[in-house]
Amino acid sequence: MLEHIVKIEGLSHRYSKDWAVKDISFDIHRKGILGLLGSNGAGKSTTMNILCGVLSQTEGKVLIEGINMRENPEEAKKRIGFLPQNAPLYLEQTVDEYLTYCAYIRLVDKRRIKAAVDEVKERCGVAHFSKRLIGNLSGGYRQRVGIAQALIHKPLLVVLDEPTNGLDPNQILEVRQLIKEIATDRAVIFSSHILSEIQATCQDIIMIEGGNIVFKDTMESFNNYIEPDSLVTTLENPPALSVLQAIPGIRSVEFVTDKIIRMHFDPTIDIAESIVELSVGQHWRLKEITLERSSLDAIFAQLSNKKSKPAVQS
Repeated sequence: MLEHIVKIEGLSHRYSKDWAVKDISFDIHRKGILGLLGSNGAGKSTTMNILCGVLSQTEGKVLIEGINMRENPEEAKKRIGFLPQNAPLYLEQTVDEYLTYCAYIRLVDKRRIKAAVDEVKERCGVAHFSKRLIGNLSGGYRQRVGIAQALIHKPLLVVLDEPTNGLDPNQILEVRQLIKEIATDRAVIFSSHILSEIQATCQDIIMIEGGNIVFKDTMESFNNYIEPDSLVTTLENPPALSVLQAIPGIRSVEFVTDKIIRMHFDPTIDIAESIVELSVGQHWRLKEITLERSSLDAIFAQLSNKKSKPAVQS
């Protein structure tokens, strides 16, 4: 058995004269969640569409359990479940009708279709909506049905494009937990432009910007690699804005409320220690201090400026 379910080598694709992705290479393990992070237009969807056989690449190779997607697409696709950003749902069908249809087109043995449908309904928490029209379900349950269709044929790899997009906070938590459960016995790719979604769900991360991989490592390494660039303090007796702006290393100061202050700073300076010492010495009465991670744009800028990038395989 191969160590990796997916192997991508030198993947490049262009539309007309513009390259959407350029020379992308990575492997995916057989279990766990890999986060694919990037801003809108970074090349995430192009990469996933090629991986799932929806799009034929300009250059490079995609192997699914050793099977070349371009040379033998039918066999390769049997091993993949795909939920695109806009779930391919038929709103006029019931949950049972839709999942039965999906099992049929996914070549599930006809004798096993009912059992397969019952199994994914139970796993995705939609069994009690079996006879309900999909168009009458909430956004969260529609997304669950979308995930169910990606699991109906028991694929080795499930690819989810922005699976929590448009959901309310409770639905997001539910879908995150479902994805984590799915990843206990198969590989999952979770694509998003929202950093917090990737951080909350994934063990490994690949960051794409401008069609290139700018980071590839574990989520733990990513969190350690990116310096905080802002600090939020709660001061019972805050000083004037000009006093805070004059602190060495402070780049900008924003009063969120009259007592809560956000300060952006030079990450090479231990600004938290300076704030604590000044608060004690000048009686600012510091109640709370929190370091904030960089914004996604700031992270891309940091990674672009790094001379060395991690080369650990995901």
